[in-house]
Amino acid sequence: MKRCAWASTPLGIAYHDREWGVPVHDDRVLFEFITLEGAQAGLSWETILRKRDAYRRAFSGFDPAKVARYTALRRARLMQDEGIVRNRLKIDSTVTNAAAFQAVQREFGSFDRFLWDFVGGKPLVSRIRSARQVPARTDLSDALSRELKRRGFRFVGTTICYAFMQAVGIVNDHATGCFRYRVCLKG
Repeated sequence: MKRCAWASTPLGIAYHDREWGVPVHDDRVLFEFITLEGAQAGLSWETILRKRDAYRRAFSGFDPAKVARYTALRRARLMQDEGIVRNRLKIDSTVTNAAAFQAVQREFGSFDRFLWDFVGGKPLVSRIRSARQVPARTDLSDALSRELKRRGFRFVGTTICYAFMQAVGIVNDHATGCFRYRVCLKG
């Protein structure tokens, strides 16, 4: 079975085969991914995948309403949680982003609607043959990053936004020879 070249470890293969590039329309999952992509900055995605369950526990199952209410004391306790990336800026940004996420939900009815409006509701399909052809950013990730920052989000630079868009299926960057390429075309 042929996969994208980056899926080379058991954890990476499971993530690739089940989640990466599948269009996501669940706001809780979208909040999870925007949080995890921000946490990944400067680290490997494998590190974040290993810490994912701890993140789910630490951040109330990625319920933005709960996370937005985290106090300074709760955030300080998270700095002691060895299961997550213990970076004060990343922890604080998750709380800030939860509040910004809720504001988007109130304005658009859902974060899903806001996000998918960037692509007219349909995934963009790349026709790449190898990982070397995958960009780190695009005009679309630049636009999403600018808009999220304007709305108060943090740790949402253009490279993070592009990785987020790939993860949640806004863009299908599976290599054309990968068995998941056609599966993700169907959503």
